Amino acid sequence: MDRTRPKADATAESLREFGPIGILAMLVVVLAGNVGPGPLGGILALAWAWRSGTPWREIGYVRPESWARTIALAVGFGVAFKLLMKAIVMPLFGAEPTNAAFQYLVGNSAALPAALWSVAVVAPFGEETVMRGFLFERLGKLIGRGVWVKALIVVLGAALFGLAHYSLQGLAGVQQGTIVGLVHGSIFAITGRIWFLIVAHAAFSVTAAMMIYWNLESTVAQLICG
Repeated sequence: MDRTRPKADATAESLREFGPIGILAMLVVVLAGNVGPGPLGGILALAWAWRSGTPWREIGYVRPESWARTIALAVGFGVAFKLLMKAIVMPLFGAEPTNAAFQYLVGNSAALPAALWSVAVVAPFGEETVMRGFLFERLGKLIGRGVWVKALIVVLGAALFGLAHYSLQGLAGVQQGTIVGLVHGSIFAITGRIWFLIVAHAAFSVTAAMMIYWNLESTVAQLICG
């Protein structure tokens, strides 16, 4: 997808550069992506790309060669990653076997559709667009694109992503968010593509939601380390 304005103008140049307007736009998008409602950060990132004349491919929106293969691999990766986190990684950090912030969802059929919409569509689109695509484009333009620069961006993005989960999920949310951020950020640093990550994020979160809904969290958490 390539959404650029046909002609550059002063506003577009200001948004691309790192003067007051460019820095303010960057802060607004990143903050909206971390603390703003719903998909606001992702929408603002795409709006920034359009208005600044930045092709969407530069923030990762590249059409996959095969949608079916990309989706299948991403779903498998996301499900496996969540099970790995729940059964092995988080128990090693001493995390509780259940996520207290979402216990309202256990057996709650009335709340399930809204929860699935949020974790399968809203959060993956907004968070991946901002924390991977937008952040990599902006920081890459600002400080360079070498291997060590990419590694620094991965770490910074993971830290921001982890901290964004503290208010709702506490320390365990920060730990899990940071690890997910490191993995997803590394994948983006290598591929420069975001669709795989959006789908994998959705699969990861839907797996988490369904484990809670079916009251399987403790079972999975204690499966190996219990």
